[in-house]
Amino acid sequence: MTNPKSLKEFLVKAKKSTYASGDVSKKVVESDKSTTLIFEDGDFKYHDNYFGGEPYGGREVVFFKGEPVYMMVYYGLVNEDFTDFHGIYKILQKALSLIPEDSPYRGPKEYSEGEYKYINNFIGEVDNFSGEESIINKGKEVYKAKYIGGLVDQRK
Repeated sequence: MTNPKSLKEFLVKAKKSTYASGDVSKKVVESDKSTTLIFEDGDFKYHDNYFGGEPYGGREVVFFKGEPVYMMVYYGLVNEDFTDFHGIYKILQKALSLIPEDSPYRGPKEYSEGEYKYINNFIGEVDNFSGEESIINKGKEVYKAKYIGGLVDQRK
């Protein structure tokens, strides 16, 4: 059985060091045209593999001593009539860099910067959770993503 506290601590480090870190993280473009971000720390290894662009979708998997113990899948998109992708993804990366240590799924419950407001609603614990995040610009929802995840392969 995976220790939830250790897993949460690792997820915070991994997520802050990959997509949320911006362009400094190592990206591998796979033969299937997806992108993979990898982070390792001790016995833990994190893979974030996604497709997109617009819209985008992907999955995160955490391995402990080479065995998969956690995964999350996600899918998101920017409204078709909104063209400031750079602004939205800049706010998204900033929000994701503020990942809560007690709920390390996506970003905080709320984050605002300029004309943008990030909102994240979720239920559950690290073993079984789901949520939805959105970004509001000038009172209008311009981005939405859904995610679901938890522990995997815990009963042998």
